[in-house]
Amino acid sequence: QVQLVESGGGLVQAGGSLRLSCVASGRFVSRYHMGWFRQAPGNKREFVASPSWSGGSTNYADSVKGRFTISRDAAKNTVYLQMNSLKPDDTGVYFCAATTMGSSPYNQYEYPYWGQGTQVTVSS
Repeated sequence: QVQLVESGGGLVQAGGSLRLSCVASGRFVSRYHMGWFRQAPGNKREFVASPSWSGGSTNYADSVKGRFTISRDAAKNTVYLQMNSLKPDDTGVYFCAATTMGSSPYNQYEYPYWGQGTQVTVSS
């Protein structure tokens, strides 16, 4: 089992930047596939980004492509989400998730492990 702790959220003006971190702990952390999701009030949880699952490219939601960058530091068991050019529509709770198996990084139901979330608020 893996434990996930997110940090780095906050209040920022439109056009600003934030960097979220997700620290994973537990056994065999390196075996887990990771992903970032977000949920705005009244909306469903949606995929944001994930590192490559199969040695290919990273994955991004269309709404964040070109603005967000995901990276993974294996030595620190940490996944980062660098968010630039933030928009009010990016407001929500951002969750880190992990799984040891699955076919699609975009599908939240493939991730059994979740962090508690970190709030991101972008003001206009």
